Amino acid sequence: MKLLLAEDTQDLNRAVCAILQHEGYEVDTAFDGEEALEMLLQSGYDGVILDIMMPKRDGLSVLSEMRRRHILTPVLMLTAKAEIDDRVAGLDAGADDYLPKPFAMKELLARVRSMTRRRNEYEPAELRFADIVLYTGDMALTAGNTVRLCVKEFELLQTFLSNPDKSLSTETLLERVWRNDDGAAADTVWLYVSYLNGKLRSVGSRVRITGKRGEAFGLADGGETV
Repeated sequence: MKLLLAEDTQDLNRAVCAILQHEGYEVDTAFDGEEALEMLLQSGYDGVILDIMMPKRDGLSVLSEMRRRHILTPVLMLTAKAEIDDRVAGLDAGADDYLPKPFAMKELLARVRSMTRRRNEYEPAELRFADIVLYTGDMALTAGNTVRLCVKEFELLQTFLSNPDKSLSTETLLERVWRNDDGAAADTVWLYVSYLNGKLRSVGSRVRITGKRGEAFGLADGGETV
């Protein structure tokens, strides 16, 4: 699981990061809201721990922008205040859970486990972009026609459809789709992008995956093929 931790208090940031890494999570850290949003737009995460009170851009603003851009990654909000208004504001903005400071590390870990577990349990039955639909139950891709995808094709397209407004680097795609495969490399990503573009053509879709070999890729409605 890859997490983003956005917390401006450096000691707390380092302590939480160390605990999460000890529990087996891969963790990126940000110390202000602008940095957190930039990282969210550049990479994909399984969960976000987001402090409300941060410099440059507060956590609620970051969360609102995430949801506006259709980034559905689950978010755990941290707040130094215990007032109901802060909790309501976070939940209304699209947070999945909240945790008031100070908190016990065991409770934080429990909330993170619950948050990432819910993401798997409530994954949508279908994902849409332009004229295509990906059905998660049977890994079927549909536009004018329908084709069944193999596991890695499905996971790769699912990653793109879950981040429709992003260009995802080859490194990010390797982390997300081939995370346990030491033999996977940049050419592996390129090969499966080519496979998927072939499948998109075969179902009569105008959607293509665009990008340069070894660099970043993203979905385009009517774009040029790689």
